[in-house]
Parts: sequence; C-alpha cells; structure tokens
Amino acid sequence: MYFGYFNGTIAPTDQLAVGVTDLSLLRGYGLFDYFLTYNGRPFQWDWYWERFQNSASRMHLPLPLGKEETYSILMKLIERAGGQDVAFRFVMTGGYSPDSITIDKPNLLILTEPIHPVPPIQYEQGIKVILDEYVREMAEVKSTDYKRVILMAQAIKSAGASDLLYQKGGQISELSRSNFFLVKGDRLITPNQHILHGITRRTIIQLAQTDFRVEERALLLSELYDADEAFTTSSTKKVLPIVQIGELTIGDGYVGPKSKFLLERFNDLIKSW
Repeated sequence: MYFGYFNGTIAPTDQLAVGVTDLSLLRGYGLFDYFLTYNGRPFQWDWYWERFQNSASRMHLPLPLGKEETYSILMKLIERAGGQDVAFRFVMTGGYSPDSITIDKPNLLILTEPIHPVPPIQYEQGIKVILDEYVREMAEVKSTDYKRVILMAQAIKSAGASDLLYQKGGQISELSRSNFFLVKGDRLITPNQHILHGITRRTIIQLAQTDFRVEERALLLSELYDADEAFTTSSTKKVLPIVQIGELTIGDGYVGPKSKFLLERFNDLIKSW
C-alpha cells in the first residue's frame, strides 16, 4: 500500500482527494516535482527542494511547508511504505478558488508511487525520438501542463518512437519529460535555453567534469549530423541512449561507449547514496 500527504493528513493515496473548485481542475493551474529514493533516502533532496521552491515562486504559490518539515514527512512516508524505495510526486495546486481565478491557499499533495524503471533493452539498443516544433511555456517551471505529449502520443506510436524532441527555429531544447545531451569527441553538449533544469542533468554534468569538456549552450539541429552519440536524462531514465532522431541515425546507430560510461558512473553514485 502506498501512502501520501495532503494538507496535514497522511493516508493511503487512494483515500486522498482534491475538491472540485481547485484551480488545477478549473484552470489547469498547478506544478509538480518527481524524484526517487535510493537506499531509503531521497536522491539529491537539496537540489529538488531548490527547484520546487523556484517553480512555486514563479507560479506565485506560497509554500505551506518548509524544507525540514517536508523532509520529515518524506521519511514518515518511506516508513509507511515498509522502507522500500519509492518515487515521490509533489503536486501543488492553486487551491480552492471562490471565483475560479483568485489564488487563496494552495493545496499540497505528496504522493508515494512505485518506481517504473526503463526496460533494460532500451539501454542496450537505445531509443528513437521524433522532432516536434514546440517550446514549453515557462519551461523552467515543472508545471502540470503536459498536454502536448499527450496530444502527440499517437504520432509517437505511429513512428515507432519513444518520445518527442522539442525544437524551435532549428534550436533544440529538451524532450517532453527529460533533458538532452550530444557527445562529440570529448565534448558533452547540452541545451541551456527553454529547458527544465533537470536534477539528473545537473548530476551528470557534475559527474562528467573530469572526463569531458561540458558545454551548456544553444544547440542547433544541424549539430546532430556529426554527433557521435546522444542521450537523454531524467529521474527514471538515468542516462538513456538515443540512436535515432526522426529519420536521422545518430553516430553509427548503436549505443556508444560514452553513454555507457556515464550510465555506469551514475549507477555507481546511486548504489552508495
């Protein structure tokens, strides 16, 4: 059984409910964050809390809890889950609004969920993504607005792909739920505009410093043609190789050694977290 927290109450997640006048339902106004635990400890908690604070500030939603109080709740929820590793999903909404537009007091949900790992074959063979000319509004905020990828689900499936790679005017930003990296020789290049600043992205940049020349900058579509490797990063994907973008094969079409190396380095980190 998985438990969650809602405005001061801890209960099984299937017993938690948000009322119908909440701005997340009426106006789609809300934000979230998502992270995993390893060895019973929240991964990169300081960084995730920093990002959650930033999202809340940008959305003009006052945080009802402080960092230490929230961490205490997380540990209680892990204990209720029997100490097993879980995924945490924070959801903060605009709260109940009498006129369906005014923010009064946000609602905060903290949910525990089972972890859904990427199938091992995807790490062995890599994935295909398709290009989509789109940039998320307020991309630096982890808002609950994911309608684009839902609307494009059939196009992704029809192409035999796993996800979308967003670009606008020939400039790459991110995937629908993860960040993007290119490898060229000893250079590791990742977009730094119109993106959510992912915590796994930040971790990989830190882990790569001693072996790569890391470039955080604008990344053009034209740079895909001479790339050695590409991969995407997120909480669930870790370091997931991309071997095809649309009709373009990346490198030789196989998972490259540097993507494997960074995945191994990340896995070494979480083993001892």
